[in-house]
Parts: sequence; structure tokens; C-alpha cells
Amino acid sequence: MALKKTTTAALLASALVVLGSGWMLHARAQQAPAAVEAAPGAASAALVERGRYLALAGDCAACHTAKDGKPFAGGMAIASPIGKIYSTNITPDQATGIGDYSFEDFDRALRQGIARDGTTLYPAMPYASYAKVSPADARALYEFLMHGVRPVAQSNHAEDIAWPLSMRWPLAFWRRMFAPAVTTADAPAPNDASARGRYLVEGLEHCGACHTPRGFGLQEKALADDGKLYLSGGTIDDHLAKNLRGDAADGLGAWSEAEIVAFLKGGRSTHSAAFGPMGEVVGASTQYLEDADLHAIAAYLKTLAPAHAGQVALVQDATAAAALRAGTDRSNGALTFVDNCAACHRTTGNGYDQTFPQLARSTTINTDDPTSLIHLVLSGGEMPSTRTAPTHYGMPAFADRLTDRDVADVLTFVRSSWGNRAPAVTPEQVGKIRKAIGAAQPGRGENG
Repeated sequence: MALKKTTTAALLASALVVLGSGWMLHARAQQAPAAVEAAPGAASAALVERGRYLALAGDCAACHTAKDGKPFAGGMAIASPIGKIYSTNITPDQATGIGDYSFEDFDRALRQGIARDGTTLYPAMPYASYAKVSPADARALYEFLMHGVRPVAQSNHAEDIAWPLSMRWPLAFWRRMFAPAVTTADAPAPNDASARGRYLVEGLEHCGACHTPRGFGLQEKALADDGKLYLSGGTIDDHLAKNLRGDAADGLGAWSEAEIVAFLKGGRSTHSAAFGPMGEVVGASTQYLEDADLHAIAAYLKTLAPAHAGQVALVQDATAAAALRAGTDRSNGALTFVDNCAACHRTTGNGYDQTFPQLARSTTINTDDPTSLIHLVLSGGEMPSTRTAPTHYGMPAFADRLTDRDVADVLTFVRSSWGNRAPAVTPEQVGKIRKAIGAAQPGRGENG
């Protein structure tokens, strides 16, 4: 039955506001692999172990485990403009978890976003990506959660969202508009690595949830390679999830497959270091993937064409380094860099390999959107401690030391030196991020 145009618009508006930050559940809290039971019960040990691996690939525990909470017991709060949403208990507890779910119940929630009672899940659950998970992998995940996870009696927390935005039924419109049909058959194993990588990236890894720009309904503008938008970068939790396409300046055009693998496995490469939400993804998920899957992901990412036509590779320029050494650049940006940044990142901008990331020709530095860089300067950051790179290097926060003008000037200096070619940063941009993350101005308390 058709609704009046104004009624439909109002319903969709309500639904989309609710969705406003639900998908940002993927700003993950770093978690160790979840504790599991030794005995798999009726399921085969091999199938449970396969599901355990897939749960790591999907980083399920990060969203379904509250800080200091029991693995997979839910309760993680996600702040949104209209209230809080909480992740659910997916342990096999009969009363409060999914212990009495059939596989069909589980699969419908996982890949279609439909709860057992027929309501639509918030797309904080990335079912639009999980629609591409094969039925066999969905079954393995189910068996792991049922037989490889300890049951936890913990009731789900109701959403703290005021009526009428708390109504769930409008979410069904979003699902019907933006979620794809589920994969219905198990395809034969792909013969080439990039096909396996595509399956992982588009499905369980749900990379597009962060790295693809959002549309008017906060949906991912593309769920698979469309030649331009998919994985071309997105903003989440005041961080920029960078362009993963083949662009030379701000994408992965200059990265080799081996460098992508090193980054996903250890949280650092010759080009960059993982920090913020990506550091948490590496720490909780990708470092545990098999080498074959990491190489498959890298192989697929290297097939993606540039998002922006005409980008050329950046070339090192020694002008800024020479001016810093000679003391001839007396700009606020240059002096702020020397006083606060040069000890680690060096006046050449080359940093120290695997320790302090290079700034010269960095794809992170050369993004048009400086959101992540501003956040990092204000809040600091830490590389994840991984099995292959256990040393836990960090960058201090400068929010209480540098003014908005100082941060803008030093980032503008960095983004225009050593061959970098990125737009200037303004104090207004810094102030917006400072306010969003609740960082005080230098010399002031939290309340100003």
C-alpha cells in the first residue's frame, strides 16, 4: 500500500536519524581473542575452529564485548545523536543470549538483518556486508558461537533512545532500500588469490563499512568495486578511514602487496602506522589472519583502480629539510614542528622505519580530509602491539599544549613539505574536532 509522500519522507527521516551513528559501532575497542570452551559438543571440532577463525576475521568480539566485559556478552554502548545503542549478547546462554536460536534464526540476523521476532536490526550490525558471507561460513560461525563460546547470563540493554525515534519498524525501509540479497549457494573455492581477497574484504572483513563514503541515508555508496567510490575513504568517529584504492598520492598505489600484508599483520609498514580505529582492527583481528588470507586481501586491494583521475606519485623534496636545518624558516608551522615533532619524525620528514612513521609522501598526510591528522595531534595515538611487532610505540597528545592555530599551522607545514601536496588546515577545522572529542584548550580545564 502506497503512503503519502510526506508521510513516507517523515518515516524515512526518523529512521535515518536513528541510523545516524549506529553504523559507527565499528569504531572498535581492541580485544584479545575471546575465551572459548574446550569441548565443541555436537559440532565437529574442525567446524568450531573454522568458526573461531571467521569470528576473528569479522572482529565479532570487538563489537559484542563491552569494556572489561565477558566475551561476546554484548553491552557495548554506541553513542548517537539521539541516544545510545547497545550490542547484544551472542553467547549460547539460553535465557539471555542466542542459545535457543536455530541456525535459520542466526543466519537471518547475520546476513539479512532481521531479528528472530521479525524486527530489523540497526545496521550497526553490518548485515549489508555479511549478505555476501557464504552459507557454509555462516554455519561455521553459528557452530563456534554455540559450541566454542562460554554462555554468559547477561540481559541485553535496551536502547536509550526517546520515542518516536525509538520505533524500529521504519528501519525495514532502510534494509529494503540498501541491503543486498544474500548469497544463496556456496561457490567453489576461487582459483586466484584476489578472488578470495574480494570475498573477505566485501564480506566478513566489511572494510567498506568504514572505508567507503556514505550517502544520504548513511548507507555505503557502494558495496562492491564500482570503479571509483568503493573503499575510496570515509569518516568515522572523528577519524578518516583512508582511501584503499590505487591512487598514487592518498591511496595504495605506492604500496606493494608485501607492505599491505605487513601493515595488516603488524600494524606498521614503511609507509605508515595503524592508529585509532584501524589500530584496534589490526590488534583484535587482522594480525590473527592466515598469511594466505592476508596476501589475498592485499592482492585484491591492488586490483582497485584509482578513485581520482590524474594523481601522480609524490616525489621527495629536500627544500623544507634544508630550511629547517639552516633555521631560515621562521613560520609558526615550522617552529612548532621543530619544537614538538622533529625529534621523532626528523627534519627530513622520513621518521624512523617501523618506529616513528614517515611524514614525507605519506598517503595519510596527503589526504584532502585532515580529520585523522587533527585527531591524532590532539589526542595522541598508539600503534597496536602485535605478535610480529610487539613494541608498543605511541605519540603523545598535544591538545593541552598547542592551540588551534598551532595545530593548524604545523599540519599545514607538514602537508606542504618534503614533497607533500595536501590542502592547508584551518583553526576552524581543528576547533571542530577539539570540540567533538572534548579536548580542552591549552591552559584551560575541561569546562574552559
